[in-house]
Amino acid sequence: MGKVRNISGCVAVAHGVRLADVDVICSYPIRPYTGIMSELARMVADGELDAEFVHGEGEHAQLSVVYGASAAGARVFTGSSGVGVTYAMEVYSPISGERLPVQMAIADRTLDPPGDFGEEHTDAECCRDQGWIQGWASTPQEALDNTLIYYRVGEDQRVLLPQYACLDGYFVSHILGPVDIPDEAQVKEFLPPYKNHHVLDPRKPQIIGPQIEPAMGPPLQYQRYQAVKGVHKVLEEACDEFARIFGRRYDPYLDEYLTDDAEVIIFGQGAHMETAKAVARRLRNLGEKVGVARLRTFRPFPTEQIKERLSKFKAIGVLDVSANFGISCSGGVLLSELRAALYDYGDKVKTVGFVAGLGGEVVTHDEFYRMFQKLKEIAKTGKVEQTSYWIPFEL
Repeated sequence: MGKVRNISGCVAVAHGVRLADVDVICSYPIRPYTGIMSELARMVADGELDAEFVHGEGEHAQLSVVYGASAAGARVFTGSSGVGVTYAMEVYSPISGERLPVQMAIADRTLDPPGDFGEEHTDAECCRDQGWIQGWASTPQEALDNTLIYYRVGEDQRVLLPQYACLDGYFVSHILGPVDIPDEAQVKEFLPPYKNHHVLDPRKPQIIGPQIEPAMGPPLQYQRYQAVKGVHKVLEEACDEFARIFGRRYDPYLDEYLTDDAEVIIFGQGAHMETAKAVARRLRNLGEKVGVARLRTFRPFPTEQIKERLSKFKAIGVLDVSANFGISCSGGVLLSELRAALYDYGDKVKTVGFVAGLGGEVVTHDEFYRMFQKLKEIAKTGKVEQTSYWIPFEL
């Protein structure tokens, strides 16, 4: 069995990377993700991890380094936050297009302006259509475990896709929590060595990233589309295997809490959903039929699973910790995704958006109480007077 320590999400991710026995790491500092690289640098310096540690001259360089290293057959790791994530945008699609299972940790941070260092999902959600696997951890334990699960899924020969392993800046990256750090033997049983079907080798020359004729593009994009669709089956298998080996079971798609007989729920992702659970538990003690559904896998979005499991509720409030100006319904990405997934159910399930926590603000118990109150009104009247609310300004 592993050893339980009280550590931050950054340190937990670093232990996940160490246990994955990566070959190449590329860093560039930007808070709040920097703590991951600081801990990994210490591990390499102290001989706990045998890896090539490269300090890039920027985020674009970071992704370029791990792009080449992965193409040469190395298991790789990098990461960033905020504007650092967007600075590397040019490299994301080529990495997934070449089917290279790079892993990148994103400790979320708001984009400029206003230039603060607080947590938002906006940075990572900007990358949602780049062909990467993507999801959020809500605790340091889950941050470590997702690191291992994502390597397992992304490196599977049926998938071969990169992964954004996201965690909320500060709320997960810097706050301490109990983490069961697995034994190396357990990880070796769960995570086989990385072996791509095409690896750069001077003895077998090949072209990577060539310019092509327009007619050659659609088949390649369709292959990537099929690869992303195929993630679901492999993810389900990996979560089952993870539970068998480590004794911790994660639902591949949704972490449901007090939803069995609930009439209204709050749907969202990341650390704020832990606060939502605490409020739901209190309301349950008062006789209210409320619950919480936390999204674990954002890309590929689990449309069919959402239909099957969330269509039974009278009203769903969608928490978006992101600024998406001009988006449909004036809410956020999750509201649009959920509404699209539940489109076939028409007026049967009422949905309303809540934009909160911007700039790293805490989403308070009182704010969640008000969200649940609004959902109860909607469930009772069947009317959605306003499609979304920016909190605390509009509710």
